[in-house]
Amino acid sequence: MIIDSHCHLDNIQYQDDIDEVINRALENGVKGFLIPGADIKDLPKALELAEKYKEVFFSAGVHPYDIDTYDRKTLEEYLTHPKCIAVGECGLDYYRLPEDEEEKKENIRVQKEVFIDQVELAKKLKKPLIIHIREASNDSRMILEEYKAKEVGGVLHCYNASEHLLPLAKHNFYFGIGGVLTFKNARKLVEVLPKIPLEKLILETDCPYLTPHPHRGKRNEPYYTVFVAQKVAELLEMPLVEVERLTVNNTKELFKQFSTII
Repeated sequence: MIIDSHCHLDNIQYQDDIDEVINRALENGVKGFLIPGADIKDLPKALELAEKYKEVFFSAGVHPYDIDTYDRKTLEEYLTHPKCIAVGECGLDYYRLPEDEEEKKENIRVQKEVFIDQVELAKKLKKPLIIHIREASNDSRMILEEYKAKEVGGVLHCYNASEHLLPLAKHNFYFGIGGVLTFKNARKLVEVLPKIPLEKLILETDCPYLTPHPHRGKRNEPYYTVFVAQKVAELLEMPLVEVERLTVNNTKELFKQFSTII
């Protein structure tokens, strides 16, 4: 049994076969799904799926690429829904910053402002965070520590293998491991994986992106968490069933609402 803790099932790539995708995952042992909020305009679809399937939950937040659409009032409206169980995905992403130095500084300033506001929102509503970090490990950790995000904890989605972030395990943060672990160029993540406390390890797909081997090049889907679990078991020299049990229990510890269905 597996929980996919990060799957963008509200993505347009699933508009023609979303029911088949969910049922295929259920038939293959994936018994829970969390749709992360990245863009406010996608939240109505996430809510619709969460209301249709007891196994599906969602979160509400704004990704750093979509900071121009940030609207705290709208997020709070969705976050009152009983199946909206987290704030995010939010965070910092310095991978696609503007080339102009002034524009770059302004973009970073606004990213930080929006990120901090979502941390404060999570604390206000007592919901965990789903954190996106890309080429911004130092600033991200500093914000999470300075603004006492440990009060609610959360997950470092698609953990980027930065050892600088490992101390956040002591701040009630979990580490989301997905298809990247199966990539041939994932040497750093393979090396760091054993350093993650076992009680802080959870699984995800980030579908439709980052499809694991042996399905690279195809659209990703929650069923493929099976291949991530197999790779974790191989690298940590653990039985697959133990990896599944461990990560499901960890996910339920972080996102308590999954305990109502599993």
